[in-house]
Amino acid sequence: MLTVLPPEATRQAPNPLIDAQSQLAEAVELLGYDDGLFTLLSQPRREVTVSIPLRRDNGRVEVLTGHRVQHNFSRGPAKGGLRYSPDVSLDEVRALAMWMTWKCALLDVPYGGAKGGVKIDPTLYSDSELERVTRRYTSEISPLIGPERDIPAPDVGTDERTMAWMMDTYSAQHGHTVLGVTTGKPISLGGSLGRATATSRGVVHVALEALRECGIDPIRASAAIEGYGKVGRHAARFLADAGVRVVAVSDMHGAVTLEEGLDIDALEAYVDAYGTVAGFPGAEQTERELILELPVDLLVPAAIEGTVNERNANRVQARVIVEGANGPITKEADKILANKSCLIVPDILANAGGVIVSYFEWVQANQAYWWSVGDVEERLAERMTYAWRSVLEKSAQLDVPLRTAATAIAVERVAQAHQQRGLYP
Repeated sequence: MLTVLPPEATRQAPNPLIDAQSQLAEAVELLGYDDGLFTLLSQPRREVTVSIPLRRDNGRVEVLTGHRVQHNFSRGPAKGGLRYSPDVSLDEVRALAMWMTWKCALLDVPYGGAKGGVKIDPTLYSDSELERVTRRYTSEISPLIGPERDIPAPDVGTDERTMAWMMDTYSAQHGHTVLGVTTGKPISLGGSLGRATATSRGVVHVALEALRECGIDPIRASAAIEGYGKVGRHAARFLADAGVRVVAVSDMHGAVTLEEGLDIDALEAYVDAYGTVAGFPGAEQTERELILELPVDLLVPAAIEGTVNERNANRVQARVIVEGANGPITKEADKILANKSCLIVPDILANAGGVIVSYFEWVQANQAYWWSVGDVEERLAERMTYAWRSVLEKSAQLDVPLRTAATAIAVERVAQAHQQRGLYP
């Protein structure tokens, strides 16, 4: 077995970089590649860490830390989100950038993987402070980004407004409007119809396929969703629209359950009014960690990395898990769940809807021609369904879990591109 390289940054557990490198090592061995290719693909091609001085609204000065990691660009410009979180670390960003490389390759999107992060709790800062952070961060990394180099997108703690600030800052530096430098922008600034809900739609497309693969009729299925943010909220809506009974949801403040199924319309209105699912009337209040252990047909972990781990995996009862978040299941938990005959749809497939429609947005910006929402959603469904079938077929062919099959498909495509381009002497 190939040796996983030790991460250089913090070793706090769980460390997603260890899992990402382990998944790569397994795929490389399965494909028969050598240690040299593993080493090449396990290391970012380029990374930068920047200081971000911020003058707070009260006049006090803080210095924040930001990262941008470009894992690979053998198949095209780098692509990946920007997150604002107090838990951001360089290892986390490295892992997420690697997963983006595999995600783009698996869905046959002509990008490599990248990721960015600023260590900040955005809930503790004003809008004007967040704008100053974003513009300074963009200025610091601007030599590395661009429509043909690296295209950021929203992630945890960021949104379409953040992307508008980034696009404007980059455009001001270049003396003309560059719509294609970011995706996930407002519609009025070159964003794509359907982008805001794309990740959730992709999750639901493969979730319904996975339920059917396990012999479960979606209209008789129950589901729990961890995380009621960008991905989880819309996933709950789309699952309910498909007839799935959504019995539990959680966010950072708490969780609510209702055996007969939550009223999604009422839940959305409540969250809009109070900013949390906690306290939703008519539902049972529970600890947010317990949502992962409910006896449901479908579990969608759509929060952060490592929430399903060796401490709780034995108590997970779901028959199907669809990873709405990146890396929500650790390597140790994967092994435990495999022994429980749980079907896991890996993140690089399950939540790829966002990068697919980001690609569509980039194409539209480059062409200055905008598609209808129907065009976007039809093409998204086609790509997600095709990728699901490809991974299912590869899994059966190699007799390996879906995660291994998906990673093997992606790694093979990246390796082929790298080998065809050759090493620069």
